[in-house]
Amino acid sequence: MQKWGMVPLIPRPMRALCPLAALADGASKGFPPAPGGFAGLFAVRQGDAVFVYVNSCPHLGLPLDFVPDRFLSADGNRIVCATHGAEFRIADGACLRGPCQGAALEPVLIQVTDGTVFVADTAGY
Repeated sequence: MQKWGMVPLIPRPMRALCPLAALADGASKGFPPAPGGFAGLFAVRQGDAVFVYVNSCPHLGLPLDFVPDRFLSADGNRIVCATHGAEFRIADGACLRGPCQGAALEPVLIQVTDGTVFVADTAGY
């Protein structure tokens, strides 16, 4: 399963993010930056769909989570920035409420192969 865009003509090197089974349905999980990278990533699973974003609020550039792996609202329907409460739609990262309204989280292209979620090795740079 591939999200957000076409398959590149020249494939980029990919890195394994995590086993798909490590992402429970309706849950989120954060990941550290790639070696030499700046920003971490986070993933949200909704059924068979997995959404991965750079862990950086478009308002101030700060990580979205204060507590590890806590990216979702209490009802699990939105991504929430812990710094100022901005709310983002899970499916496309669009800011729905808060000081960054009209902006969006940076999506990360994923590929799920043999039960593992892969991202480009440059994701989060």
